[in-house]
Amino acid sequence: MAEHRDFYEILGVPRSASQDEIQRAYRKLARTYHPDVNSDPAAEDRFKEASEAYDVLSDPHTRRRYDAFGPDFRQVPEGVDPETWRRSRVGAGAGQARGAGGGGFGSGLGSDLGGIDIEDLLGGIFGGRAAPGWGPIPGADQEAELELTVEEAYRGGHRPITLEGGGGRRSFDVKIPAGVTEGQRIRLTGQGGRGSDGAPNGDLYFVVRITPDPRYRVDGRDLYVDLPLTPWEAALGTSVAVPTPGGEAKVKVPPGTSSGKRLRLRNRGLPHPRGRHGHLYAEVRIVVPGKLTDAERQLFEQLAAVSAFDPRSR
Repeated sequence: MAEHRDFYEILGVPRSASQDEIQRAYRKLARTYHPDVNSDPAAEDRFKEASEAYDVLSDPHTRRRYDAFGPDFRQVPEGVDPETWRRSRVGAGAGQARGAGGGGFGSGLGSDLGGIDIEDLLGGIFGGRAAPGWGPIPGADQEAELELTVEEAYRGGHRPITLEGGGGRRSFDVKIPAGVTEGQRIRLTGQGGRGSDGAPNGDLYFVVRITPDPRYRVDGRDLYVDLPLTPWEAALGTSVAVPTPGGEAKVKVPPGTSSGKRLRLRNRGLPHPRGRHGHLYAEVRIVVPGKLTDAERQLFEQLAAVSAFDPRSR
């Protein structure tokens, strides 16, 4: 089992950190290590590590369990006293319990969720057997990553997923709500670890990861796209088509628009079923011709001769 790194240490926050501090720390790490902006092979691992830590600590319930049980929090049935659990670990031996944080369900998953050992996926927290004196024990909750494109996250729908390994195969029809966001968990009730002695099974959670997209940058429910403009379009104003996950939309460019300006298309980001939809922001990039024709050069020279505009004096 790989050594567990403390989730607070990963995010660089104290254990007393507020939810806002945890969110700010994660966003800072995501902007640094997201594979879309950092090509270092180690950056993807750091990003996944930070995403797992944020997924746990941003949820008050899972954060309380993590604070109480540490890296074992996914293995411990609901309602167990932390001190009782610690004593049972000493008595039964820590090597018996396996969970999604170590060499069990959540480790080594590819984007297609293949290659998972079905025994690790669906096994009980004590290998399907209750620890001595415990009686019936509910099955452990389990997790895996579910990678989605921006369009899939926007539309939602159904995704058939097959898990193979250990001589068995199980298929799931995962319903994806429209507007799911990075780190959101989709629950399949009763599809996690087996309960012992008639106790209920745990739940299976698919944690959403939105794959990098060449067109969109994702921040929560907001989306960002580049909007290339010619110098005359930016100076005179225009109306330009921009891509959105819901289809092409028109954005109005005011006269005198400079590079870096963000033009907002309201509610064109990821939808929210019970709240505010995200917005789409078109970020202006002014692009000049790489090679001028004689006529273009003459016009630019005329503009340079008559214009008093000096961007460096602003």
